[in-house]
This record gives sequence, C-alpha cells and structure tokens, in this order.
Amino acid sequence: MDEVECVVVGAGVVGLAAARALAQAGREVLVLEAAEAIGTETSSRNSEVIHAGIYYPAGSLMARFCVAGRRALYDFCRDHGVPHRNCGKLIVATSAEEDGRLAGIKARAEANGVEGMRVLTAAEARALEPNLACTSALLSPATGIIDSHAYMLALQGEAEAAGAMVVFLSPVAAARAGADGIALEVGGAEPTTLRCRLLVNAAGLHAPALARRIAGMPAARVPTAYYAKGNYFTLAGRSPFSRLIYPVPVPGGLGVHLTIDLGGQARFGPDVEWVETLDYAVDPRRSDGFYAAVRRYWPDLPDGALQPGYAGIRPKITAPGQPGQDFVVQGPQSHGVPGLVNLFGIESPGLTASLALAAHVLEVAATG
Repeated sequence: MDEVECVVVGAGVVGLAAARALAQAGREVLVLEAAEAIGTETSSRNSEVIHAGIYYPAGSLMARFCVAGRRALYDFCRDHGVPHRNCGKLIVATSAEEDGRLAGIKARAEANGVEGMRVLTAAEARALEPNLACTSALLSPATGIIDSHAYMLALQGEAEAAGAMVVFLSPVAAARAGADGIALEVGGAEPTTLRCRLLVNAAGLHAPALARRIAGMPAARVPTAYYAKGNYFTLAGRSPFSRLIYPVPVPGGLGVHLTIDLGGQARFGPDVEWVETLDYAVDPRRSDGFYAAVRRYWPDLPDGALQPGYAGIRPKITAPGQPGQDFVVQGPQSHGVPGLVNLFGIESPGLTASLALAAHVLEVAATG
C-alpha cells in the first residue's frame, strides 16, 4: 500500500489553502479531488465577495476567521497579482424598522473587529450611489470582490511549488482509521489504496458523507447535511452601482443583494431555496421574487432586465428554520480519531476565511 504523510480531500478554495499551508510547513501533501478541475462546486458558485466580517456572532469561528482571513486575503491578492477590488458595500434600510436594525449590525461588526463601519443618512448614501433608494444605510469600506478562480489557481500553484500534488477524478470511496494511520480506497479510472498519517476532509458539500465512510469515525459526531441553493440573476446592461448593495439580512441568508464582478457586470442573488439534490439549474420563474426584492432599493429596475445566471449550493449543517450555523473544524480531540480533521458547514464566508481556516487546520493537525 502506498503511503503519503498528508491527504487533503477536496480541491476547493479551503482544501487548496489547507494543502498550501501544510506543504509550506514542510509536510508531504496529496490533494484528492473527485471532479476534473479545482473549485467546481461551492468555491466557484458564489458572489465572489471579500466579506468584511459583519454579520457573524462575536467569538464565532466565522467571525474570527472572516476578519483574519479578509486581511490576509487582501495581502495575498496584492502579493500574487490576483485580480480583486476593494470597492466597499452599502447595507441599505428601506423602512423605519430596518433603520433601527442598522445600529445592531454595526455594533456586531465592530465587536468582530471590522474597521470603518459608518451609518449614513439617505442623502449621504445617495451621494455615493445616486440610483439608490433607502431610508438609511451602513457603509462597509472593507468589503471587496475577487476573481475566485484566479485565487484558487494561485493557491494551487503555491501548494505545488512547495511539493504538494493535486490529483483529479479521484473520489475517496471509503477509509478506515487504524493505529498505523488512515487507509483510503480511492476510485476513478485507476483505483488504488493508500495510507496517510493526516487526513483533512475538506470535501465541502460532501464532507459529512465522506466522514460517514470513514470506519472508526463516530457517527454521532457527523452532522446532517442540508443543501441551501442560491440562485443568481444577471443584469442586462451596465451596473447602476459602483459598490455592492445589500439589504438588511433575512433568515438563512443575506437577502437578494447586488454584487458586481471585476468586469463591471451586475448580478443579483442569492435567494434561499432548500433542495434535496445538487441541481444547479436556475428556474427563470424565480426572477419574480427578485424584481420585488431589488426594487425596494432600486425602484428603477426595468422589466425584463434580469436573466438567469447561475446557482450555488451552501453546505448547511443546520436544518431549515434553525438558528444559523458556525464553521466546524473537528480534530482528534473532538472525535477521537487520530490524524483526522473534518471541516463541516464551510459556507460563506469560507472563501474570505480560507487562509485563516488553513492556518487553523495546521494548528488542529499539530495537536492531534
């Protein structure tokens, strides 16, 4: 049986960041990816936003790793030529009730260490974005946008430069934890078995299912997976805004917000659609709800301007209607399996938090 020191399952943004961190720490690293390329699921089906760290409960892993990861990510982008822009965003209130909620959002953001948050009057907000309709707004100057694929390519390049190897079309069919490491059965065109001393389960949407296929992993420590699909619609024509525009958050997500890509294209989403299977088709009929949501802060949205864009699926580990989740980075001290680190529920802000998450994986692996 072939042996390798570390195996990372999943070549999404967090798996690649973890592989890079491990390889740069001098570890021998193999990345196994079931798909044919890096980042084919959650990592490339999102808003490509560099989040400031506003909404998450103080002290949560999401809050800590989003703020630390965002700072590290801006530095990484500058140092590695990854296309990005620190454009800022406005969280917009459109009623007196929402006006009152902005102060709480600002307080939570500041408790998390987010810099520069400022409440604006409607006139101040419109001075920045003349097409905006609101009763007040909260400015987040730390928010930005990124080319997520270019970022993942940079992570992959650095991981490989440090000796890591990424192997595609290599699903992990089963695993068994033992005293001499974790044995993996790897499928694909040329099935093989190998043993590793450290296994990092960064399989995203499939992380709970993979954990259940690891003999010796306590089933009670594996969360149930729930899929929250987010649909996006693109705007025909030029974006009317230069910053990201977010409504006050709704349960399950951040509401139908407007983001822009680095080419200036505006897109709206995501909404929240709970699904049972991984289906990325966008139903054009869902645009009806988008028009109503968007016109609360952009009344001039023309009829027929929204076109089906793309969809992503959030790897939730809390059921619909339940309180929001936190990242789960689960090491041997939690589940009792030597050499195993599971990452569960790594949804937004996972991309922003990826470098901080990778550093934490290194710490958890060192203690197990």
